[in-house]
Amino acid sequence: MPYDFETVIDRRATNSVKWDVKPNELPMWVADMDFKTAPEIITALKAKADFGIFGYEELPAAYYQAVVDWWASEHQFRPQLDSLLFCTGVVPAISSIVRKMTAVGDNVLVQAPVYNMFYHSIENNGRHTVSSDLVYHDGHYAIDFDDLETKLADPLTTLMIVCNPHNPIGLVWSRATLQRIGTLALQHHVLVLADEIHADLTLNGNQYTPFASLTPDVAANSIAAVSPSKTFNVAALHAATLMIPDPTIRARVSRGINNDELAEPNSFAVPGSIAAYTQGRQWVAELRQKLAANQRQLQQFIQTELPAVTVIEAQATYLVWLDISQIAPDSKVLADEIRANTGLFISAGDVYRGDGRQFLRINIACPTAELTDGLQRLKAGIDQYQAQH
Repeated sequence: MPYDFETVIDRRATNSVKWDVKPNELPMWVADMDFKTAPEIITALKAKADFGIFGYEELPAAYYQAVVDWWASEHQFRPQLDSLLFCTGVVPAISSIVRKMTAVGDNVLVQAPVYNMFYHSIENNGRHTVSSDLVYHDGHYAIDFDDLETKLADPLTTLMIVCNPHNPIGLVWSRATLQRIGTLALQHHVLVLADEIHADLTLNGNQYTPFASLTPDVAANSIAAVSPSKTFNVAALHAATLMIPDPTIRARVSRGINNDELAEPNSFAVPGSIAAYTQGRQWVAELRQKLAANQRQLQQFIQTELPAVTVIEAQATYLVWLDISQIAPDSKVLADEIRANTGLFISAGDVYRGDGRQFLRINIACPTAELTDGLQRLKAGIDQYQAQH
């Protein structure tokens, strides 16, 4: 492959949140890849730096065109240009939308176990989290639609956050499932906010369905948040896009993100995003191959060396959800002991709520040597835990 996904890069002492660890520790927790971004993006950022003037900037039409063309080519859906809004990040946008589109005391519905920042966006803004927990059985998750509809029907429930692809479990919701969710939400007057930040990282032939591509009535009752940040490992560029088909909803959200000062780009967000969406296709294709290979390596290792652990096969993302219920009753205790004894830093599942206490989440977006090291530490940590308990 022409792109390099195997060189181990020393990220210590670079202000990296992920790598702010002790010298002997290996972090495989936060959703941040250990690969350099696409060289085409680096070239665009260097050109911007060389220009040398970094004054106030507007969003050029080329930014929105790049987003539209990317979705058309990668996901067979072409959003309307006028449906798009720039914002400085998916999570800041979610918090802003919660504030603008719901009232203090309202319920915001999620499907746990789910990305923990949703809870912060909801509860820090004086709203209540209501979860229609995903049902886990025999290594697979499903939606309890009766429970979902009951909670959508609650008059206090005014917003539902849909995570697709779903973090942390890696599910890609089918078009039929999304349509069913959207139809129920519409019937019960609940606005849908779809976090689609991992949309580009589908694996093994799985296909992502943009919420905005559903039937017009369902799409009109939705907001989707997308970004190059996870796809290209450029979270610190602070660039994201909201897809909002309905003009009234779009106007309200626009007022919210402008009031919250989330609508202006930094000098590198625009050229970096345009380069990603116009020149990054091959890099992403090869990245997916690497992530799929890493997933296979992890599956084979755990099947052979840690058969008591069940791998929930991710259909997308570079995050793998591990069922450790046969090893320990509390994943946080297990994760803490693994880190203390081996230096491997992975995420305990309790922060995602639902049944997360019986799971660990591990980030496999790294060179083979790093993954191999991490898996060996995982085995050593679990072996030591079992010997002591």
